[in-house]
Amino acid sequence: MTINDILAALGVVLNGIPQALLAASYGFSSVPTAFGFIIGAVACLFYGSAIPISFQAETIALAGMLGKNIRERLSIIFFSGVVMFILGITGVLSTIVNFAGANIINAMMAGVGIMLTRISLIGLKESRVVTASSIFSAFITYFFFGQNLVYTIVVCVIFSSLVANIFKIDFGGGIVEDYKKIEIKKPILNLTVIRGALALACLTIGANIAFGNITASMTNGGYSANIDELTIYSGLADAVSSLFGGGPVEAIISATAASPNPLSSGILMMVIMAIILFLGLLPKISKFIPGHSVHGFLFILGAIVTTPVNAMLAFSNGTPEDNIVAATAMAVTAANDPFIGLLVALVVKYIFVIF
Repeated sequence: MTINDILAALGVVLNGIPQALLAASYGFSSVPTAFGFIIGAVACLFYGSAIPISFQAETIALAGMLGKNIRERLSIIFFSGVVMFILGITGVLSTIVNFAGANIINAMMAGVGIMLTRISLIGLKESRVVTASSIFSAFITYFFFGQNLVYTIVVCVIFSSLVANIFKIDFGGGIVEDYKKIEIKKPILNLTVIRGALALACLTIGANIAFGNITASMTNGGYSANIDELTIYSGLADAVSSLFGGGPVEAIISATAASPNPLSSGILMMVIMAIILFLGLLPKISKFIPGHSVHGFLFILGAIVTTPVNAMLAFSNGTPEDNIVAATAMAVTAANDPFIGLLVALVVKYIFVIF
């Protein structure tokens, strides 16, 4: 392992901490989430996979929005994780993707980008100064410093945190967790949880395909993306983490893939994140960093990165009927959730096929 491997791992850890704070703002406990990172590290070593898992803003925000309370949110993540694990271990995932079609999957991800944008702007009502400073600094950093997402999240979090502390803005900092009592949080099952789990699973399918392939391509051909294997360990990590009160850990676009030893760097990143969470350092960090500090990154990720890129893929080289299906998937996902978006788009698609 080289110094560049270590630096890449530390960079991704720094990228994950603000999103860990976002997870904490929705009530997910930090220590149990470490179990998910350990599963990811062991699985990457076992499979020889250079695609690590970590906190992913999209799934955190979606689960937080769909669940009315922490118990529903944990249940949504648990059942989504179980579904993804089954899809991965049976190899059904590729069948589902082929059945839906690439244009629907890409349009669904574009709709998720709109959802992220909406969530980031809602922050203006909840904490105007912190959110506005986060969005402003994220915008400037992204467009004037090489469109680098790692730089973007670091700068917007630091800048908005400085603004909050200098002007003594009350952002409710200080997560309180009982580390001495880690117990199983029994999942519940109701209509909200079922719909939320299916929505989260749909989002995860799209993210695993997109982020998994992007990360693998960054290894310069040294590693390939096995989406079924990625789905197995990300689903298992979600199920175990949420069962004890932790948040979701999913596939990410990881800078560790561009390091000299992508596998070792990715595993090191997950181990470091697990140690930070196990030691209970996140609540200490939260006293100085407001949860809304990540909203600038959410805005860039949603409005500038996720929506345009996936919309372009969804609407390229398609017939007028394909474009209508893609538009339906994107609009309904943005207005509701990925599962409803996928379902309605499939209905529209096969109406065209039949008639």
